[in-house]
Amino acid sequence: MEKEEDSTAVLGDARSPRAVPDAKAPAARGSRTAFGVLSLLLGMVLGVLDQVIVGTALPTMVGELGGLSLLPWVVTAYGLATAVTTPLWGKFGDLYGRRRTFISAIALFLVGSMAAGLAQDMTQLIAFRVVQGLGAGGLMVGAFALIGDLIPDPADRVKVQSVIGAVIPVALVGGPLLGGILTQHASWRWAFYLNVPVGAVALAAAAVGIPAAARKAKQRIDYPGAALLTVAVVAMTLLAGWAGTRYAWGSWQIAGLAVVAAAALAALVRVERSAAEPILPPRLFRSRDFNLAQVLGLLVAAGMLAVMVHLPLYMQSVRGASPTVSGLLLLPFMGGMISAQLLSARLVLRTGRVRVLALTGTGTAAAGLGLLTLLDTGTATALAAGLGLVAGFGIGMTLQSTLVITFGSADRRDIGVASGLLNLFRAIGGSLGLALLGSLYASSAEDTLTQRLGTKAGHALSASSQHLDPQALTHLPADALSAFQSSVVNGLHTVLLGGVALAAVGFAVAWLLRPRMAAPAAPGNAPAATPAEGV
Repeated sequence: MEKEEDSTAVLGDARSPRAVPDAKAPAARGSRTAFGVLSLLLGMVLGVLDQVIVGTALPTMVGELGGLSLLPWVVTAYGLATAVTTPLWGKFGDLYGRRRTFISAIALFLVGSMAAGLAQDMTQLIAFRVVQGLGAGGLMVGAFALIGDLIPDPADRVKVQSVIGAVIPVALVGGPLLGGILTQHASWRWAFYLNVPVGAVALAAAAVGIPAAARKAKQRIDYPGAALLTVAVVAMTLLAGWAGTRYAWGSWQIAGLAVVAAAALAALVRVERSAAEPILPPRLFRSRDFNLAQVLGLLVAAGMLAVMVHLPLYMQSVRGASPTVSGLLLLPFMGGMISAQLLSARLVLRTGRVRVLALTGTGTAAAGLGLLTLLDTGTATALAAGLGLVAGFGIGMTLQSTLVITFGSADRRDIGVASGLLNLFRAIGGSLGLALLGSLYASSAEDTLTQRLGTKAGHALSASSQHLDPQALTHLPADALSAFQSSVVNGLHTVLLGGVALAAVGFAVAWLLRPRMAAPAAPGNAPAATPAEGV
């Protein structure tokens, strides 16, 4: 039928009714493409928003579900699941079709979101966050892969990517505020339920706008590599979170985790060298700058998550801010991060001085995290918010430098997998850092309580704080409230000093980079890495 319509059009037979649908065909294709782009945008918004929206809701979640010591794992579980599945989703898209895998990723994410909203304790919440993370791994990688299928014209593709570049920062900055508003005026559960209507629209738009005959290719999925990577990362994360807190450093549990992590990493290196299509291509790691960029991304992601998880806890528990206000108070930190990325992207494209950019970013991040240690029980709320601006600026500049170095160190054919690895290492770093710094927070907070109230009373308040939300604090006796707020401050200081140490290590690593680098390969077609990826 299509051939007949084309012939009629060529002959110019204006009397033929077939010419009418042929004239409308471009408009129909444009409409379908618009629906497809809408689904991609909503899918990315879901992935990015969920990484930051829960931060301001975490104190209230803990108060209702209990388990303050498990608080970091609400974020860590999501990040780990996203990290280890992101490379696999790309392969699934090539093997089974990108439309099918993208829709599957959205559906899995929505199942996890609904289940997380229905969670009755912290263990359930963490488990359902894993399900969310499994789906989220396919949202970003699927969206960027589908851009090429939906929009073959490079000029139009750049326009779509510019829209993405505007939408993602809005989601990042607005996420904490939206989480606070939902928690205060509805319920923290709506931080997850909100995904359902947005995801439903994304699913419908994907079904209408993404072609069913998506591109397929023969692929060999590196299941052994993915399994070993998962085992290694989970073992290291548990080691970072449990050593010295849940179990003694010399316990058999910690020693066993260390052995499992080391063995899995050693096996992973061996498997990836012989795999036909490795999940971690060894050729990329032959570049020193590429390796250093991944280390920098890993380190800075830990500091970023530490602030985003523990600063709202301070704002609500010590300063008495509502969830909505604590979301507003995170805006300087997030705004500093976004503005630094925009500014540094222009600077590095003009000068190519990536080492200066990385040194400035890590140094500013260390100084900014150090400034945040000025926070105390009596710090003015506005000052507390403003102090986050410097840390956010330094973290954003470092994140941008790792993006430029990663793309500049990879061949054009490896841009996609290099972007995936950058996000993978950011997610791993965020999970490891949050587990480690979160355990230090819990240990420092409990030590403060026992020092202020005595061993018995301190342990009792520490145990009861597992179910304390910011509103319940007002019912504590004055001395207990003062001790608890001091414990939050001291715990936050411990986290921030750990972040300063990580940024200082990053500063030393940045000195090993080449002074200059060419502009990133094919910036118009390369997938972008968002600041929150790895949260």
